[in-house]
Amino acid sequence: MELKNRYRNTESMIGHGNPSFTSAKEAGLLDLSVHNTGRGTLSLPDGREFINMCSCSYLGLDSHPDVLQGAIEVLQRERTLCMSISRLRIRLADLDALEEELSHRWRAKTIVTNSASSASAGLLPLIASGHLLPDGHKPILVFDKSAHFSMNLIKPICADETHVITAPHNDLDFLEDLCRKHARVAYVADGFYSMGGVAIVKDLFHLQDKYGLFLYFDDSHSLSIYGASGEGYVRATMGGEVNSRTIIIGSLGKGFGTAGGAVMLGPQQHADLVGRFAGPLGWSQSLSIPAIGASLASARLHGGADLAERQRALRANVRYFDERVPTRTAGEDFPIKIIDVGPEPLAVERSRRLMAAGFYSSAVFFPIVPKGRAGLRIMLRSNLSTEDLQRLCDAVLELAAPGTSEPLAS
Repeated sequence: MELKNRYRNTESMIGHGNPSFTSAKEAGLLDLSVHNTGRGTLSLPDGREFINMCSCSYLGLDSHPDVLQGAIEVLQRERTLCMSISRLRIRLADLDALEEELSHRWRAKTIVTNSASSASAGLLPLIASGHLLPDGHKPILVFDKSAHFSMNLIKPICADETHVITAPHNDLDFLEDLCRKHARVAYVADGFYSMGGVAIVKDLFHLQDKYGLFLYFDDSHSLSIYGASGEGYVRATMGGEVNSRTIIIGSLGKGFGTAGGAVMLGPQQHADLVGRFAGPLGWSQSLSIPAIGASLASARLHGGADLAERQRALRANVRYFDERVPTRTAGEDFPIKIIDVGPEPLAVERSRRLMAAGFYSSAVFFPIVPKGRAGLRIMLRSNLSTEDLQRLCDAVLELAAPGTSEPLAS
């Protein structure tokens, strides 16, 4: 019996996407083996150096001396790499200290996980089953069409618990219509989307106030770069307390500069339920001990003046890039810039040319973006020097010089 694909089509994904990946590999843009030079560049085995413009370490905290020292100190003190047991049963005291520090900084009960992806894998089925909703009843579960792959991947599991719907991106009317028709609706979205753009956070919280909409955000790309304590775009925008109808997750491996994930919860009673029944959050794969030490050091930096200075430097670099290079996210104060190209082969070729100029920028194509809408993704950072930023913009604009088949998008 032939089964119909309801939530994913692996054959189609590989069939349409693999030729572009193969082309990118042949162009020297995949499977790069490198060393960190410590000079802001990466070096290839043949001695060539380049600047990585696809790093999500937006604030450069991954190389901060205090963060590195934090990893070293806890490793030397505890003299083991990991606990090798579920955190539900035994956990390092430093993990408690980290969660207490983040809970204080971000004004929400915060649980640290092995990754943001594992957080979604554990939490979304509990939302679908109704166990993380205040009244305990199953909701209609709605995924934004542009929600990250790590959340979309869990759709079939959630669909075993409740009815799952995919909504057009940031379509408030579509969502409000569902809220009118159904007593319980839960919405799954990014805060900052990995391919550009932001969630309509204020409007979504208005729907929450009006209809009781449950909101689940993956705000990985804005943690640390937004908010006085680096709490991220969603948490900084919503203000007040994280309520019983909101869960925010994020990656500690991006702006935060270390590794792992974080879950911001409302009511205290959710914490035990999550630890016991959210699958990978309770398995014996907790954060490595050096990552815990590094994260604790980064969390403490989030209470100092250095964070604000790095945030300002990042925004200055974003503004400079926006002034020189047209993109559809210009003016959004967002460090991920997508340069639309169109045909997949042209995106690979432009990425190759940019690499030849000393800047690595990934060509993005299906299934990362829709077919025929390929482009280049550039991530800006606070620790990118003025000189390197100017050279980057020059190199990007050179890609659209006369004789190039497609102009830069505006």
